[in-house]
Amino acid sequence: MNASFSADLGDGTYRNPVLDADWSDPDVIRVGEDFYLTASSFGRAPGLPLLHSRDLVNWTLVGHALDRLEPAREFAVPRHDRGVWAPSLRHHGGRFWIFWGDPDHGIFQVSAPDVRGPWTAPHLVKEGRGLIDPCPLWDGGTGEAYLVHAWARSRSGIKNRLTGHRMRPDATGLLDDGRVIVDADRIPGWFTLEGPKLYRRDGWFWILAPAGSVETGWQGAFRSREFFGPYEERIVLEQGGTDVNGPHQGAWVDTPSGEDWFAHFQARGAYGRVVHLQPMRWSGAGDGGDGEGGWPVIGDAGEPVRTHRKPDLPAQPPAAPATDDDFPGGRFGPQWQWTANPRDGWTVPHAGDGLRLACVRTGGADDLRALPHVLTQRLPGVPAVVTVDLSLGGTAPGARAGLAVLGDAYAWIGLRREADGSVLLVHRFAESAAGAPPAPPERDAAPPVAAPAGRARLWIETGPGARCRFSYDVGDGRRPSSGPVFAATPWRWVGALLGLFARAPGDGPGGAGEDGGGAGPATFTRFRVTPAPRAR
Repeated sequence: MNASFSADLGDGTYRNPVLDADWSDPDVIRVGEDFYLTASSFGRAPGLPLLHSRDLVNWTLVGHALDRLEPAREFAVPRHDRGVWAPSLRHHGGRFWIFWGDPDHGIFQVSAPDVRGPWTAPHLVKEGRGLIDPCPLWDGGTGEAYLVHAWARSRSGIKNRLTGHRMRPDATGLLDDGRVIVDADRIPGWFTLEGPKLYRRDGWFWILAPAGSVETGWQGAFRSREFFGPYEERIVLEQGGTDVNGPHQGAWVDTPSGEDWFAHFQARGAYGRVVHLQPMRWSGAGDGGDGEGGWPVIGDAGEPVRTHRKPDLPAQPPAAPATDDDFPGGRFGPQWQWTANPRDGWTVPHAGDGLRLACVRTGGADDLRALPHVLTQRLPGVPAVVTVDLSLGGTAPGARAGLAVLGDAYAWIGLRREADGSVLLVHRFAESAAGAPPAPPERDAAPPVAAPAGRARLWIETGPGARCRFSYDVGDGRRPSSGPVFAATPWRWVGALLGLFARAPGDGPGGAGEDGGGAGPATFTRFRVTPAPRAR
């Protein structure tokens, strides 16, 4: 873990966001005294991250529920905006369950007896295009099971509706063709309704769902005595006079002492969708609650809070998801994800510390956005300093490896083997790929310099607005790159990423053998991410 990124202020209060990085579309549950969170992972593998907390403020990353994306062949190449969208996490019958929508294939689920696994293989619950944001509910009072989901207009032509189904209690399939249970086209002023989370409370079916778009929308609540409706609605959280745009899709969770809390995301451009924690209560008849259990009141009278007292839970040491890595035994930690399903040979096993990435032969492709073997982690949402040591063992002319900030545009700094066997320190970038192909070509951001030992220490310093400065040391002291400041950019739905990569030109098997198809490995050691001094 990296406690320096903790949202815990140490005085019984916390600051938002509690997870200041791209943990998109969070869902949170409590099992006993433990809280668990999962989030969208789109086309990266492993997918479905799993986080654990005891106080809803200090979180650690404990693993992933999805080793590989399905269909496996489709995700053999990067699909940055596809794959795992908006999962729901539940605990039922002694098992953890995660449902998610793949907008191109349908609704899937996996389950496990323990959050750390083993998780089942993905099971297709409902096939179809445009099926997104599914959430199950097992009604303990009746034994019935239900499922609600939203729609992606880009695949289905349908938008602004929630569809409900009766579900088999074992979650293997659905028992009907589904009915529209909320049509937001019929609600004046509502649009882009999505992301439903389904609950049962005091005899009501509750759906908490955002609308109004990710950047500027609000959080809605719907309630009905019957699952299939009719539902009445209310806006329960919106930006108001705060600087928290959105606020978008999230989850209601309670504590053992009876407190209620709501976790949601805020879209922050290159930083992705960061997670906020809001106090929550249920209104009564005397304050506009309409009686009968009332409505959720989230944040400060329906507006997000920036700081607040912590939940009434036992004190915990400061913690945040891991960022640093020494790569013990040549293995990388759970904070890392590939940009596509991994293949054998991308990493080179060895007994010591340090990550050996094979310089995979890629047919001459330069564009990092198109490479499946880039190892990534989330860009911190506060100014930070990223450091790694690199040694280029790849002997093939053109072999290269480096540290990148990867998004719709990208930049990297690293080492490249020349035809005469020498090694250069290079700093390169590519402009936004948005619009019609082909993507803009990669270019030098600064003139190359000699790296006589084939080694370098690399730095990326991120500042406000995700503006990145690159520097290096090739053995004669740290030097700033002469390249311009790079403004990190998101992908569609996805924040910018930090990445490590190694590649070589020429055709190859995608990383077979210890030398990545004859090009040799690159070794990364001592990867560190620390808050910049002004961000501490």
